[in-house]
Amino acid sequence: MTFSALDSALVGPLFATEDMRACFSDEARLRAMLAAEAALARAEAGLGIVPVGLSDAIEAVSPGDLDLAALGRQTMLSAVPTIPFVKAVQARLPPEMERDFHRGATTQDILDTALVLQLRDALRLVAAELDRVLAGLCALAGAHRETPCVGRSYGQHGAPLSFGYKVAVWLAGIAEAAERLPEIRQRLLVASLAGPVGTLAGLGMQGPAVLEAFARELGLGATSIAWHARRGHIAEAGGWLAQLLGALGKMATDIAHLASTEVGEVAEPYMPGRGGSSAMPHKRNPVSCTVILAAHAAAPGHAATLLHAMAVAHERPAGLWHAEWHALPALFGLASGALREARVLAEGLEVDVARMRANFDLTRGLLFADAAAARLGKALGRSAAHALVEHAAGEVRRRGEPLRAVLEELPQVREAGIDLSAAFDPGPAVAAAAAWVAPAIRNAEAARGALRVG
Repeated sequence: MTFSALDSALVGPLFATEDMRACFSDEARLRAMLAAEAALARAEAGLGIVPVGLSDAIEAVSPGDLDLAALGRQTMLSAVPTIPFVKAVQARLPPEMERDFHRGATTQDILDTALVLQLRDALRLVAAELDRVLAGLCALAGAHRETPCVGRSYGQHGAPLSFGYKVAVWLAGIAEAAERLPEIRQRLLVASLAGPVGTLAGLGMQGPAVLEAFARELGLGATSIAWHARRGHIAEAGGWLAQLLGALGKMATDIAHLASTEVGEVAEPYMPGRGGSSAMPHKRNPVSCTVILAAHAAAPGHAATLLHAMAVAHERPAGLWHAEWHALPALFGLASGALREARVLAEGLEVDVARMRANFDLTRGLLFADAAAARLGKALGRSAAHALVEHAAGEVRRRGEPLRAVLEELPQVREAGIDLSAAFDPGPAVAAAAAWVAPAIRNAEAARGALRVG
């Protein structure tokens, strides 16, 4: 048994992709820590602080050379893996270079910078999946921009719209999150090098120059002051992932309902053995929706942990920084599984157009009540028309007759000579809904373009 479902060999593949799990593996962390130390050595060598060959000696050490189990046992004593890591790497360096290793840095510098290197890879994975989700939804919305569909309010039939419009709403929500990724990336991908209390005093007046060179070696940004105790961009990244999962959750919520037996308007793409039941062989459970909604349910707690971790005491916190280790990788893992499943839905959702049209008739014309009231209002006044249609709707439910027939038999309608046929034509409502699809697709395509930058 594992403490996290994401790390489980049994259920982990359901909730997170292998690529994202690899990004946050222990091996990836050690590799990133070694890369950070090598970059520091190159930066300092360029300024004459350490020997030129130190970076090459560091790069000769691989994660496989380090005893992960021993590092873990020693981390239990030191509270951070950097301390045993530094000792383990020093033991593999030439004696004349050992004293210059890790010069000027502190434990948090190496771990935070290593995390940023992992996050850079993780964000690339997120961006690639987001791009495919948006592309799939653009195609789906465009294909069904004029497919008549029931619009629902409070779980009840409201008025006609198009299925393409419904998809465009999903698309717009996900695109809103995608639009923020470039700025999230810019603020998140910054090096950390500040020394014990954030001033780099151990490097004297060369500290700022070392930081700039260190960041440049890693292809990262550099901040104007230490971010040991400034965790806003970490919390922002977690909040962004929670927003993204919320947008995906909106889509999954709709699809799960539309795929229910009573509605039957869509279905997740069929794969042999997917979505079955151990007791009910006929079932076709919404697996993709399940994964997305599970991720969405778990995300707010992790995002709250990151917000709580912003209340850092003085220059270095006790515990709050460590709490981030539980939350941020988990959010990326959850996002990876949710995006994978969102792509399955976006690219392969099965749409039952005939069932959508048949569901128009479930309420015997009540779907057109708003249009009927508007039509009657031109002759009877808005309030009188609304009251009349409300009364007629009650008769529809009581007698089981179509709304149009009930309205046309009312004296007020007959005496006014009102033709209600246009009110029960879904065409205008569907056309109005369809008009919103193209702008949503354009905005999503712009968001896709931003994803490809960086």
